[in-house]
Amino acid sequence: MKASTWKVYFLAIVSFLVGTSEYVISGILDKISDTMGISITSAGQLVTVFSFVYAICTPILMALTAKIERQKLLVGALGIFVVANILSFVLPGFGLFVLARVIMALGAGMVVVTALDIAAKIAPEGKQASSIATVVMGFTTSLIIGVPLGRMIASAYGWKSVFGFIAITGLLAIFVLYKTIPQVKGDAPVPLSKQLALLKSKKVALGLSITFFWLGGYSIAYTYISPYLLKVASLNEDVLSGVLLAFGVASLIGSKFGGYSTDKWGVSSTLTGGMLLHIAALILLSVAVTLTNSWLFVVAVLVLWSFAAWSSGPTQQYNLIRIEPNYSGVMLGLNQSIMQLSMAAGAGIGGLAVDRVSLASIPWFGTIGVAIAVMASFLLFAWIREEARKASKPQKHALSD
Repeated sequence: MKASTWKVYFLAIVSFLVGTSEYVISGILDKISDTMGISITSAGQLVTVFSFVYAICTPILMALTAKIERQKLLVGALGIFVVANILSFVLPGFGLFVLARVIMALGAGMVVVTALDIAAKIAPEGKQASSIATVVMGFTTSLIIGVPLGRMIASAYGWKSVFGFIAITGLLAIFVLYKTIPQVKGDAPVPLSKQLALLKSKKVALGLSITFFWLGGYSIAYTYISPYLLKVASLNEDVLSGVLLAFGVASLIGSKFGGYSTDKWGVSSTLTGGMLLHIAALILLSVAVTLTNSWLFVVAVLVLWSFAAWSSGPTQQYNLIRIEPNYSGVMLGLNQSIMQLSMAAGAGIGGLAVDRVSLASIPWFGTIGVAIAVMASFLLFAWIREEARKASKPQKHALSD
């Protein structure tokens, strides 16, 4: 294995830590609610706060730090992230925990973006894309391993210990990064105004709206998945970690299938088909907990939901690059911010649904979000087909002349 290859894998491990710190809240939401004496709704807003700060502040911070040497920036950002996890472990009370989550989100966003940048620059020639994919896979793996592992740690040692473990691992990562990752030059800053100018395009705005409503609908249900499974589906605490692990594995398989399907059958079929299956799975989940006492059937539906939801991930990213191929980096950056905003919105709307309607209602509200994404995708693909038809007309006239 080349030296740069294992360094990229280590960057993926760092990305895994950051992803775990974000997603683990959904796996321990009921424990946070019980020990802090707050409602499930209030605990769920921890996801909203983290995602909102991540989405809004990361592009700004990266623009301000664009010229800083990348290794130094990564070590510094990871240091902020570690401090925030230590604060999460030691500080008492819900208010101070929210403050720690804000600091954690500031560091997390810079860590992920900088790790992706370094991975691309230290990768062997022709391996840049696969190196970036490896780091992204580290973040995704936090759903598969990080969340169920966090649940097991929380059950054994208390939920705050999860952030203690992340802090210790992060300190070790800082040392390794400092010793092994080479110095990498920063980039010329890309003004935020130039990035945001792309939003004036109707196709770009509609394309990003698919991300917002697809992932927002997913987040409405996923944020409250632990209390939902325990209180509505009546799953036993002993099997919950295993169920979350199966859910995570299904997300990885779904993501892999989405990439394969996009290459074989195209963007429109894969994206709309995946989201329609996503809707069906959420409806089935409500039916499963209402009409059957079989927890195995509930788990099977959860696996289907996770597979369907994450099959849309790689397809949607390729869809956005296809819309503006000359600005692929900016489009993916905007998509990252929209993803975090949708997670924040989904957690907030899910909290309102739990508070004003019931915990059992969240799959239905999630269905509405995904359905809007399906309608947006139909409209976008119709526009693309119409533009292609108009573009082909002059060529036909030229040939006839």
